[in-house]
Amino acid sequence: MALAAPTALAAPTALAEQAGQTGQAIPAASGSALGVANGARLQLRWELQRKPAGAQLPQGGTPARFILANGDRQPLPGSGWSLYFTGIDRMPAGAQSGGLVLEQVAGGLFRLRPGPDFKGLAPGQTLEFAYRHNDSVFMPSRSPGAPYLVYDATPDAGVSLQYTVATLTEPAQRGKVGSPHSAVSPEDTYWRNAGADLLPASSVPPVLPTPLLLQPGASRLALAGRPNISAPAALANEAALARSLFPAALAASGGPPLRLTVGAVEGHASSEAYRLTISAAGGIDIVGNSAAGVAHGVQTLRDLMPLPGAAAPALPELTIVDAPRFGYRGFMLDVARNFHGKETVFKWLDLMARFKLNKFHFHLTDDEGWRIEIAGLPELTTIGAVRGHSAKPGVRLQPAYGSGPDPRDASGSGYYTRADYKEIVRYAAARHIEVTPEIEMPGHARAAVQAMESRYRRLKSAGSGDAARYLLNDLDDRSEYVSAQLFNDNVINPGLESSYTFVEHVVRELAALHREAGAPMKTIHMGGDELANGAWEKSPASLAMMRKHGLETSADLWDYFYDRVDAIVRKHGMVTSGWEELAARKTTLDGASKLIPNPRFTRNGFIAYVWNDTLGAEDLAYRLANAGYDIVLTPVTRMYFDMAHNANPEEHGVNWGAYVELDTVYDFDPLDIMKDAPEAARAGKDRLTEYGKRRVRGIQANLFSETARDPARLDYLVMPRMAALAERAWADAPGWAATADPAKAAALHRSAWSGFVNALGQRVLPRLDLEGAGLAYRIAPPGLVLYNGRVLANHVLPGMTLRYTSDGSDPTPASSPVTGPIAERGTIRVAAFDRKGRSGPVASIESR
Repeated sequence: MALAAPTALAAPTALAEQAGQTGQAIPAASGSALGVANGARLQLRWELQRKPAGAQLPQGGTPARFILANGDRQPLPGSGWSLYFTGIDRMPAGAQSGGLVLEQVAGGLFRLRPGPDFKGLAPGQTLEFAYRHNDSVFMPSRSPGAPYLVYDATPDAGVSLQYTVATLTEPAQRGKVGSPHSAVSPEDTYWRNAGADLLPASSVPPVLPTPLLLQPGASRLALAGRPNISAPAALANEAALARSLFPAALAASGGPPLRLTVGAVEGHASSEAYRLTISAAGGIDIVGNSAAGVAHGVQTLRDLMPLPGAAAPALPELTIVDAPRFGYRGFMLDVARNFHGKETVFKWLDLMARFKLNKFHFHLTDDEGWRIEIAGLPELTTIGAVRGHSAKPGVRLQPAYGSGPDPRDASGSGYYTRADYKEIVRYAAARHIEVTPEIEMPGHARAAVQAMESRYRRLKSAGSGDAARYLLNDLDDRSEYVSAQLFNDNVINPGLESSYTFVEHVVRELAALHREAGAPMKTIHMGGDELANGAWEKSPASLAMMRKHGLETSADLWDYFYDRVDAIVRKHGMVTSGWEELAARKTTLDGASKLIPNPRFTRNGFIAYVWNDTLGAEDLAYRLANAGYDIVLTPVTRMYFDMAHNANPEEHGVNWGAYVELDTVYDFDPLDIMKDAPEAARAGKDRLTEYGKRRVRGIQANLFSETARDPARLDYLVMPRMAALAERAWADAPGWAATADPAKAAALHRSAWSGFVNALGQRVLPRLDLEGAGLAYRIAPPGLVLYNGRVLANHVLPGMTLRYTSDGSDPTPASSPVTGPIAERGTIRVAAFDRKGRSGPVASIESR
């Protein structure tokens, strides 16, 4: 069938109905009617505290404060209320200042409540609550979010406050010069951008990702009309895609012939290989080793098309022969932390196809949300897919990542129906993208654990003998642990037979959905990451299971758990995938925790997605590959698109693993991950053996959505970094990576990098703008430097339009373009603009 267009997004969940089903009305406004302040009329401000001049702050942590103002005509009383908010980091517990007490509710949900010394807040009064944030705060994403007020008299009514976060401008806690947390100035940006040259249009590479072979011809093929497309029925999707490339403004006939064929691409065994030929005399031919190869050839043809609006459209004569470097070229989207509807998924599948990515890793479940309907287990979505305030346990999940008290919040609540999910799978398959769903376990499973406990309690109270059938937690477990997201109740218990019954049911249902969609699963991602130390250790069920099977440690119990999970997956004809811990075993070396390849599973065919290349674990992926595991490289320091681009507070994203600029992604050498590290850092680290290289399936970028509550934020975080991912995953190994001579390598890198960024700035992104892709990609701030009394400006993407002012005002689309050194005096402010007039952040410099 032809490529399907996205349909209108159905409501992901009837949240109001769900609230009624669980016996909880959606909270109404509270406050003034009770003779106390209405939360909607309270103003809360959060800010970092600056270091007084000359003062020394203790190491670790960040001084911060809340400022609460009562804008109501009623008082905020001295007791009987709580102010809730969500956060990413740890917070200090106990009385701090202002007579208030700070408490952790669970995970990242905290509350302020009045202590015995709090006297209330009269109308018009302001209260300051100062505290020391446990972690160093550099990014606005680390600030508290979504505060709301709850009175004890109306415990189910959470009312959002008016809330502002003070701009983080050079906080006193920023690192020293040279620290990764140091501010990035316009001068820093200028010199970083200077690593590329502005190329004339004729020298800009015509195709991204870079093809293996491009032989230019001498002439051009005029597009006098839309082409006559010939293709077999099996290539109907590809023919529809090719037809969509040619603007309706072209005459309906009179265009060149365009032939799509499945046939042998000489010299290339990859099923995704293709050959594209454009001839002034013969028209356009695309041959692929498979339909996927033909589709990639059509995407290359898209790249070669003139930009929309060209006066005399034509195509260059050429021959391209191309095949991917890696068979696995992936992108992971997390919809558990913050939900994103299927239209957003469709958009990213289209962009993946555009850049020849072929694996969509769908992170459907986590502590903060379960996003897929599973037949027979309605609680997974009626409870596990809904976040909001409730005084009673088991009604819905707690707020997280700014979702607030309202269960109708579109980012906190939502899921894909079975029909939605099948539509996504079909949409991906039509674009030759394989969907791999992820079901997180045994950690990161709080949404499932809470939902199944609620099911258990509901059925038990009704006297059902089936109540414990899918229970995931040992109710007598007294284990003490804290997960990376601060939970102590987010783990599936391996000592319960009901845990395996649950896994079997979910795997069977997902496999059935894929079959019904016409795209059977080859693998399913079964999580495996970040099981907190201490989990299971005081669980009677786990201890009994260990005794039964002669297991000595929790690590042995882990192996037992994944042995059984793998058997379930293989029973349904699939291979087990998971995060790196799936293929590793925890041990200690010199008193420190260490992961080593687990010899138990090397013959099971596990696919390990390796994210941890942080200090001390830089070679973990290579050690796993050398030990016999198939691996997908997804290193946090290079391929986590939820990481902020740099440490400037106006940037979006998190920074726990790294800062990831566009060139950070581009410069990643998959087969030599420490290529740029000093020799001392490389000492003692494993390199890939020839055997290990054959176990590297490919690379993937991940986007966890803690800070991405809307599609525009996703756009900003992913693009144009996705283009750099595609270049590394598809294109052949770059010459600069294999050149030993530093000077020659630098010259090769400059040439290749210049081609890449010019292609983005002059061709790829303008095409997205002009085609109306609706993509709010990141437009980086310009670089500025004062040189010989003039201001020099540049951009990471040469060819982007720069505009400036000299009177201190922000540039607009009508401001003067930067055409050379800026000679005016004053406050020079410069911004980059796309083809639609959208601008990025403004950079500023004083020229006196």
